[in-house]
Amino acid sequence: MSQDASSTPNSTNGTSKKLDIVIVGGSLGGLCTGLALKSLGYTITILERNPTPLLHNQGAGIVTGGDTLGFFKKYDRCGRQIAVSSQRRQYLDKDGNIVHREDMVQNMTSWDLVYYILRANFDGVESAYCRVPEKRDGDGDVRHWHGCRVTGVKHKRERVEVLYTTKGGKEESLVADLVVGADGPSSTIRSVLQPDVERTYAGYVALRGTVPEEAVSDHTREAFSERFTFSYTKGVQILAYLIPGENGTLEPGKRLINFVYYTNFPSKSLDEPSPELAELMTDVDGVRHRITMRPGKTNPKAWEKQRQIAKERLPPQFAEIVRATKKPFVQAITDVICPQNEFLGGKVVLIGDALAGFRPHTVASTSQAAFDAMLLADMVEGKVPREEWKRETMAYARMIQKRGVDMGNRSQHEDLPLKEHIHDRNLASKPREEEIWPEWVTRDV
Repeated sequence: MSQDASSTPNSTNGTSKKLDIVIVGGSLGGLCTGLALKSLGYTITILERNPTPLLHNQGAGIVTGGDTLGFFKKYDRCGRQIAVSSQRRQYLDKDGNIVHREDMVQNMTSWDLVYYILRANFDGVESAYCRVPEKRDGDGDVRHWHGCRVTGVKHKRERVEVLYTTKGGKEESLVADLVVGADGPSSTIRSVLQPDVERTYAGYVALRGTVPEEAVSDHTREAFSERFTFSYTKGVQILAYLIPGENGTLEPGKRLINFVYYTNFPSKSLDEPSPELAELMTDVDGVRHRITMRPGKTNPKAWEKQRQIAKERLPPQFAEIVRATKKPFVQAITDVICPQNEFLGGKVVLIGDALAGFRPHTVASTSQAAFDAMLLADMVEGKVPREEWKRETMAYARMIQKRGVDMGNRSQHEDLPLKEHIHDRNLASKPREEEIWPEWVTRDV
């Protein structure tokens, strides 16, 4: 059964063209794009494959860079603070002593707070995280459909047909003027249109988790309070910072310490994992996961091994928070980038992780989603020429994706002096606006 994305499309701001837009993927990238385009009066339908109305809390911290903060300043109307500020960067040696520090203000938030703020703005989801703003005159109509697994896209006269299967197994389709692939680094849209683009394993994983700041010792809490703290040894790196706590609270004592702990697990590929990686990626129910294991599913026996290793390898402050986490999760580090961001005559585009999946070292995944959403809205509205949109989006993807690969390979597979780790980390935090794109990034776009 085929249907229009909306039976009552809205007119755009400043033009007589009426657009129905389908966004594939309802996580942060899809919601950012939907909110930006909704504000222009377009009719938006998000197709999310998760069978539940709300996505599971990812339990992850987010470093909120300039593009993310710029997006929320422009589109968020919930009116609440979204981040915890870190005032300083510091590096610890194996004994937990500070070996380098520098003043650097950064802002940190949580995946769940960002998600619920975006849902409140996009489709009025109520939660304890924030108030729901009233709909403004000129906003487009929106729909957020869950349990919709997209299977393909194809031309249909002057438009695009999106094929999907409902959670009940029924085959359906939508016809739209524009389709946005925002369905993550394992994007179905990308795999349909660019089947040769593969997501490859980088040889190490990130062990991640959070601990209430009130649940650790005073000495450990001091190491991470308003501090972005790092430690490195060969083949191991770990970082931690404060993020909002339950329901997005910023109250001191109620916030969470978020850590990301990288450790090597050599394997041929994700499809042929080593016994050690296979054990780590097999959950409490005996199901082996390929890339990500969500919080609460880690096998206690496998996690106990990591707790013991953390005690032996890490500075005591880091070892304490790793060992204290109750719901760790695991993320295999991967690389993927698509050579182009538009298809079917420009009627299908890729944004965010669907275009280029960054390694977490770049702290830029959410920033990319925000940047891509804002620039796409400007292009669709006519403020930015299509070639400029294409060039800038691809330049961002290529630059940051390459930077993440370089940083990860150096830090995980080489024995670098601390000053080189510091250089790489500072480069990752450099605002995009201050960068000059080298020639190789922008050619052939």
